[in-house]
Amino acid sequence: SMPSEMLMKIFSYLDAVSLLCVGCVNRHFYHLANDNGIWLKIYSSCFQPKRTIWKVKSEQTETVSLGYAALHDRKPGYWKKEYIFKQIAAVKTRVMRLVKPVDPYTGLPCKNKEAMKASGLSWIIVLKDKNGKEHVMEKANLSFKDTSVTILWYSTNWPCLDILSTLKLFGVTPLLPDQSRAPSKNGPRRRSLIAEYHLANLTESSTAVGADKLVQVFSLNPGLLVGLWKEKNEIAFVMASLHYHQLLERSTLGSATVQYVLPPNKPVLDDVDPEYGLHDYSLHLDMHGGSCTYLCGTFKSLSCRKGDVENGYLRLIVVSLKDNTKHLPLIGTVGLSWETDVFKGNVKDCYVMDVTLLDETGKPFWCFSAPVYMELSSRASSVFDYMGHIYTTDYADSEGKVCVELEWLEETKEYFIVNLVLYISTKKVNNWYGTNY
Repeated sequence: SMPSEMLMKIFSYLDAVSLLCVGCVNRHFYHLANDNGIWLKIYSSCFQPKRTIWKVKSEQTETVSLGYAALHDRKPGYWKKEYIFKQIAAVKTRVMRLVKPVDPYTGLPCKNKEAMKASGLSWIIVLKDKNGKEHVMEKANLSFKDTSVTILWYSTNWPCLDILSTLKLFGVTPLLPDQSRAPSKNGPRRRSLIAEYHLANLTESSTAVGADKLVQVFSLNPGLLVGLWKEKNEIAFVMASLHYHQLLERSTLGSATVQYVLPPNKPVLDDVDPEYGLHDYSLHLDMHGGSCTYLCGTFKSLSCRKGDVENGYLRLIVVSLKDNTKHLPLIGTVGLSWETDVFKGNVKDCYVMDVTLLDETGKPFWCFSAPVYMELSSRASSVFDYMGHIYTTDYADSEGKVCVELEWLEETKEYFIVNLVLYISTKKVNNWYGTNY
């Protein structure tokens, strides 16, 4: 019942974020909160007007004359849109400046963490039950590594697993990031869909990767772990591992319903004979369990001849079983750490593998971050120096496979990587170079 003139006066004292929130109350408030007069005042306080006008004796006369032309020539909401677009453009410029310097070892931007902070980026998971109701999980712990970020969600109020149908992973950014304070979950934000997972028959349809005394852990592709309490068969935690390569794009450029599609690679002219195959590739490998790092290394000068194509894959040998001088130890007790408000634990023989494969120009060619597990092999050791149990770790997606063979050295209580091979899909190579393997 309050007159519109009084509401407009009240709205004129609000900042941009508060004004956007007020506009969501009802249709009447939305139209009032779109007023060009209010938004022109906000716009002018942040950005210089595009038009240059002659100065007159009074500054007040200059503002009034500009405001009169700007208000009457524009449709309602014009200056609101202009302000939002300008603010988004300013954030993008700031982020692009931060991601420009590249680490020569990983081929990735050096300041990913700073870029994420500048954009106000965070991640949420949305659980949808079979009745269509959504449950949003915000609280998360972040763990940053050289090439990835691991996100752990835990809560005492998880919905019952039996009623859940899907889980969606979103990147969330504030519509108007404020560098002086942390983003508010109650302010206007936009979602970018990263991945969607089906939770129906979770224990039967997904891969069990390990367990400890309290939880059993299941893996869902791509890069998601769900921990279930053993006694109740209810969710204890959810862990996602995201590789830095194109992380900002996937977390910000998609919509709430459609994932961001990566643009195709533009082939670079290669003056080397195509029969030579892949050459001068580099691999940066991280193996970690959340808080602990077990292996972090860079391997250069990897190559594969065109003739070494088998079953649709090109093979890149990183560590050879025959060359024991290049065998690598894993530091510490391998396991995946997790925690909640009350409990914490460690799932043994399970870890996160970060792979960053660079082509001969130093451009990221194949990148992923995913939870994997070590499986005891029935095969006897063929390496005289170890003579222990053999464990294998395998990973595969549409672009390639990773096969790792480890030997357990009982005397020193540590694992050694004795064989590490990457298998790159010929389809991936052909799309990248425009060739025909």
